[in-house]
Amino acid sequence: MNITMQLATEFSVQADYVDNITTLIDEGNTIPFIARYRKELTGSMDDQILRELSERLEYLRNLEETMTKYKATIEEQGNLTEELAAKIDNAKTLAELDDIYRPFRPKRRTRATIAMEKGLQPLALEILQMSDNNVNVYDLASSYIDAEKEVLSAQDAVDGAKDIIAEMVSDDADIRNLVREATTAHGVLTSTAKDAEEKTVYEMYYDFTESVSKVAGHRVLAINRGEKEGVLSVNVVVDSNLFIGHILKMYNLASTLRELMNQEESYKERISALISAAKTDGADVDYSSFKLSAQLAVYEAIIDSYARLIAPSIEREIRNNLTEMAEDGALKVFKENLRQLIMQQPIAGKVVLALDPGFRMGCKYAVIDGLGNPHTTGVIYPTFSDSKVQEAKSTVLGLIQKYDVDIIAIGNGTASRETEKFVVDDVLRNVPQSAKKIAYIIVNEAGASVYSASPLAAKEFPEYDVNVRSAVSIGRRLQDPMAELVKIDPKSIGVGQYQHDLNQKRLGETLGGVVEDCVNTVGVDLNTASSSLLSYVAGISGKLADNIITYRDEIGRYTSRTELKKVAKLGPKAFTQCAGFLRIPDAKNPLDNTSVHPESYAIATELLKHLGTDKKKLTTGAIDPSEVATLKKSKDRLSEELGVGVPTLLDILNELEKPGRDPRTDMPAPVLRSDVLEMEDLKEGMILKGTVRNVIDFGAFIDIGVHQDGLVHISQIADRFIKHPLDAVKLGDIVDVKVLGVDIQKKRISLTMKI
Repeated sequence: MNITMQLATEFSVQADYVDNITTLIDEGNTIPFIARYRKELTGSMDDQILRELSERLEYLRNLEETMTKYKATIEEQGNLTEELAAKIDNAKTLAELDDIYRPFRPKRRTRATIAMEKGLQPLALEILQMSDNNVNVYDLASSYIDAEKEVLSAQDAVDGAKDIIAEMVSDDADIRNLVREATTAHGVLTSTAKDAEEKTVYEMYYDFTESVSKVAGHRVLAINRGEKEGVLSVNVVVDSNLFIGHILKMYNLASTLRELMNQEESYKERISALISAAKTDGADVDYSSFKLSAQLAVYEAIIDSYARLIAPSIEREIRNNLTEMAEDGALKVFKENLRQLIMQQPIAGKVVLALDPGFRMGCKYAVIDGLGNPHTTGVIYPTFSDSKVQEAKSTVLGLIQKYDVDIIAIGNGTASRETEKFVVDDVLRNVPQSAKKIAYIIVNEAGASVYSASPLAAKEFPEYDVNVRSAVSIGRRLQDPMAELVKIDPKSIGVGQYQHDLNQKRLGETLGGVVEDCVNTVGVDLNTASSSLLSYVAGISGKLADNIITYRDEIGRYTSRTELKKVAKLGPKAFTQCAGFLRIPDAKNPLDNTSVHPESYAIATELLKHLGTDKKKLTTGAIDPSEVATLKKSKDRLSEELGVGVPTLLDILNELEKPGRDPRTDMPAPVLRSDVLEMEDLKEGMILKGTVRNVIDFGAFIDIGVHQDGLVHISQIADRFIKHPLDAVKLGDIVDVKVLGVDIQKKRISLTMKI
């Protein structure tokens, strides 16, 4: 197998790039580093494509390794031929490879192996050889009767021979592929209720039927969950007549399927009568006068093979494939939603009053300054008695005045709606007119409780109660979503659907990759970053992140990237991987606060000379964009003159033009509110502005300022056809929507973006 050419074809890239990427990965380079600083070697592939190529490379290498192992095993058995070796080498998937290897795989004890132990394999082969004529298999079987081997009659011998034939048919790779393709193309996924009277969330699947080739991924995951919970019975159904005839021809059975079915029915009636007569007479069954053609015996073995061995195996395989494809789709949604959530525009430098709503335990609050430091925390009770509401009102207004609060951040969990109403009616409407305007925003608090109970939170805020820590998290994730969200296991952030039904290892690895890419795209302030944030920087492990902070505590602050080389266990390799993603504001060398890698400082310095300036201008942002644009027009000449690739040259120029620029500023700004809507206020046809809170397979949920998010079904997202909502909207997008309908009883709001 030529893995390089295979990947080059699949990803439509030059083979040289594939070789370069493979070498870079094998050398231990991280995906973010390769994507950002080795563009000449990769054809400027982005991090997402590089991850997909890396995963595919691993799969193909595993496939190649398995090929070698299988060929060695078959050769040891003395069964490897040139034709078989070529067939193995040409396998495109592990499933196809397993089909080829199946006949040679060491087997557990089966009905067929038991029959072989009884010496019945020659009889099976003899029956197969005569499958095109009407020879009586009982005549052939009589010589295999052997009491010591527990073959007590011709029927025992025939039954054993048919078991062997059935397994041979099941092990035939061509037959399995035929059944697999037919079932995939024409099969139907069905689910039925085990108790139709029981009311559950799976009622829409109590009598469900959909083509295997068309069933939506979210339905597959829902059905799987219903089956796991014991509510649903699930099957893959296919008309076997679509392929049984082809299998018969492969075994030289000349009669039509209908003729064979009639023969089998007649045979079963006769054998049943023979056995009944023997029981009546109290004698052994005499098969000497009975006839079963070899053709019919092979037909029965094929039917048994399909029903007992092939169909259940292919059904499991297809169910697994459906689940895998559904997981792929769900992971795509998770990845994109998580990316958008982490890359939300930060609200930096604002004083935030964060509220973590609750009923019984009250509403926890934390006032956080513009640098993310908590000033004060506590609990109010805005959902209790009138006196408690007045007390809460007085407390919040006092906090606003004392700490000069800019924004109130309200978590979207339990009692969020009631807390929002309290903020608007009792707080914002009572702020003195002479004071500055204060807005509020609803913040997605998913994962805040997980963080607040974690060892990391206990280490960060040992003096705070668990419940108060969640309020701090809510406020800080508004100020800098990325810095706060990296402290939470990505699986706990809840930005998709059916996350608990997915392969958790795969989900964790995939979402971890998204966080890593986002962190390295934005860059990290070396002097303020938490250990959690640093651990996502390319080349930095959790232990190394702790060492970086330990050294930072010792020296006070980093003034140069080169100081990283003094950190314990941070060697040259790790420095190369991480240095370009770490920022040092007010560093001795202004380039240390840019995405320019230290290995390119000399080139950056030369480019600054061409611009008629020096590094000091980077701290003022005084470089004229028009001069940079002029220099870009000479990129080919400069590339040759400076000995650097054009992609890297352009990246450096872009960074010199806007040093230390945060790419998150290009994202939609959060919508700040000053009033609240009730569901009862919504009327059909009303047009509102909202924020996309979640994107799933069948639509998008929009926050329109009502406690209940509204749903825009996929059919209402765009005037054009879209395969998936992500083709048109992203989490965090600010969109205009029109109200289609409101069901207050079911708390459902239907929206459309077709305005």
